[in-house]
Amino acid sequence: MPKKEAMSAEDFQLKFEAIVTNVEKVIKGKSLPIRLVLTAIIAEGHVLLEDLPGTGKTMLARAIARTIKADESRIQCTPDLLPSDITGSSVIDMQTREFTFRQGPVFTNILLADEINRATPKTQSALLEAMQERRVSVDGITHELPKPFILLATQNPIELAGTFPLPEAQLDRFLFKVSLGYPEKDAEMQVLKANYTQEAIDGLAPICDKEDVLSLQAWCKEVEASDEIQSYIVDICRATRDDPSLQLPASPRASLALMRASRVVAASHGREDVIPDDVLMVLQPVLAHRIALTPDAALRDDTIDKVIERVSSRVKPPLLSGSAA
Repeated sequence: MPKKEAMSAEDFQLKFEAIVTNVEKVIKGKSLPIRLVLTAIIAEGHVLLEDLPGTGKTMLARAIARTIKADESRIQCTPDLLPSDITGSSVIDMQTREFTFRQGPVFTNILLADEINRATPKTQSALLEAMQERRVSVDGITHELPKPFILLATQNPIELAGTFPLPEAQLDRFLFKVSLGYPEKDAEMQVLKANYTQEAIDGLAPICDKEDVLSLQAWCKEVEASDEIQSYIVDICRATRDDPSLQLPASPRASLALMRASRVVAASHGREDVIPDDVLMVLQPVLAHRIALTPDAALRDDTIDKVIERVSSRVKPPLLSGSAA
């Protein structure tokens, strides 16, 4: 793989933009959510897509999987879904009279868990080891998951009947929480035209493969996050712990998430070092699901977005010599 090892910052940017452009053939007018999901994939993180039905959450996952020529699986979460329906289980071979492991849908590159909050807590917890360790344990035997492995989970924030809200411990496993929202009129018109004769996803061709994604993931680990940037990230997370509106501030895992994501953002702009703007770009999707308001703050109509804006404005970004946005 000499060609992939010799990747430059410009090569990374071109590949990143090519993937975004290809996905935009299906998902119209949503460049930022596409970039965030792609950023999470390259940062080896998972994404919680929280939005109303019909906004393109499932289609976005399918479009990215096709673009990078990755294996994909889809789970429709329901209250009767069992952990073994996700991880797989041991079944007896009637000829040999021995148990063999039959892989579940988690053994894939991109796993789409539709309406994850409809699954019971026991089933939700079956994803914890897969998300964090990239492996599952069944009957005392550990099975490694394919690389790359990314979970894209969706949930409807409005419908609460028959749902089981994700606990904070599992929410913290997601790198980003992303919302697509309804498209503008022009973008929605483009959706109609793109799907006029057939579904746009059916004509989407891959432009790279899984090895390219692994190369992008490896390259980002060499992007420089200076001591000043690391201090900036820590100061932001520490500032949430002093905000009186929060009962659950950002943890050290949030600091790690900010650093990983901002390095990918820097690379996507053709740079080999992180600047404060890279951190600010991913601040909201990293922190939104990791912090929680106090009851009093909620009664005062304070919001998570206001808290994040307030905290980021209080922390002074470092002045980096020789860096440009």
